[in-house]
Amino acid sequence: MTGQSPQEVVERALLAARCDDCVVIAEESSSANLRWAGNTLTTNGISRSRQLTVIAIRRDGDEATVGVVSRAGVRDDQVADVVGAAEQAAAGGSPAQDARPLLAPGDGLTPASAGWDDPVTGTEIGVFGSLAPALGDAFSMAAAGGRKLYGFAEHSLTSAFLGSSSGLRLRHDQPAGYLEINAKSADLARSAWAGNATRDFADVDVTGLEAGLTRRLDWAARRVERPAGRYEVLLPPSAVADLMIYLYWSAGARDALDGRSVFSKPGGGTRIGDRLASIPLALGGDPAEPGLECAPFVISRASSRDSSVFDNGLALAPTDWIRAGDLAALTQTRYSAGLSGLPVTPAIGNLTMRAPAATASLDDMIASTGRGLLLTCLWYIRAVDPQSLLLTGLTRDGVYLIENGEVTAAVNNFRFNESPVAMLGRIAEAGATTATLPREWGDYFTRAAMPPLRVEGFNMSSVSQAS
Repeated sequence: MTGQSPQEVVERALLAARCDDCVVIAEESSSANLRWAGNTLTTNGISRSRQLTVIAIRRDGDEATVGVVSRAGVRDDQVADVVGAAEQAAAGGSPAQDARPLLAPGDGLTPASAGWDDPVTGTEIGVFGSLAPALGDAFSMAAAGGRKLYGFAEHSLTSAFLGSSSGLRLRHDQPAGYLEINAKSADLARSAWAGNATRDFADVDVTGLEAGLTRRLDWAARRVERPAGRYEVLLPPSAVADLMIYLYWSAGARDALDGRSVFSKPGGGTRIGDRLASIPLALGGDPAEPGLECAPFVISRASSRDSSVFDNGLALAPTDWIRAGDLAALTQTRYSAGLSGLPVTPAIGNLTMRAPAATASLDDMIASTGRGLLLTCLWYIRAVDPQSLLLTGLTRDGVYLIENGEVTAAVNNFRFNESPVAMLGRIAEAGATTATLPREWGDYFTRAAMPPLRVEGFNMSSVSQAS
């Protein structure tokens, strides 16, 4: 790690640059974690890291070539070497399709700089000051009831500093945390999972999580087998998040324009304006969403079909991806917006879904179910067909049979084949939106708020032997 502050590293790299334009991103991260198994805390630790990304741009008229180099643990005397490596890569590069002028302060497209010079603070093991005693109480309750708890908690704080030769000096501090708990019966035959995403662990109710896990282990005291087929299912917010995040990741405007995605219109163009959902759902992102706050400007370390290094510093605004059930926007760079003729709508680091006037909890929806399946969480989700966004995956840690408003038994696991886009058209009911942790994508995407959903005809393609 360098002895200079990340702000000083940005300035040092920009001063060393000899290319026509340069963008520098310096990130300093710290993390703390706890791990437990069999009702006992086993390990804890803290770590710190620093990453430097230099984006060198050589211009020749309207054309530009780009070189990007990212390295960790760069010493003070190595900063110029990273800049030189990026410039060398730019010298040998091909013209960038997404070339645009860099954004500059005061052009109306970038947010005001705030806190650039403030010192960087990191997270410490003390962030678990209220969590650790609560876990101890949960371990005691679980042991007394013949249950075993396993799990992991992590908190991180990343400070990102973005500077450019055009004068940008932008900073974002991102706290993030999550907690996952697996509860198992004494014979390890029954398992249940619960998770929470959080910014600081002050809002984590360990007692409530443990009680919910205990209830689900009790539900599994009776087990029945069910065949593959299409079922009415209740999806809790976590499972909804896993499916909607994949939809969001697949909603790039360029792929849609090129006819490569489920959002491509037959004959050309995109499906923006098409009805997707059977009820007037809204799916969107907002950098200022309470509890889910994320970077208010673009931080792009490399150009791709869905991002552009030339957009670094571009201000982000609340965006509806689906509005009143209709496709309203796709993720776009300034370059792809020029191709589509649609507004610039870059990706945002959170995702929310809401249904108008929805107030039902998952328990309320269980109580109003005649017969169906309750899915706890999904995992090993993979794409089968991008043209329909058909996904496959497995159920895990609890599939339950609902009969006449009550959970009556655990059911075997399934492999599912389902498209989240097609699923939107078979939603029969949505409940109240709550913050949630996706099970499959929790390592990558923790800022989500989703409702529980009732979906008709969810396709369980085969019975799975996974436990």
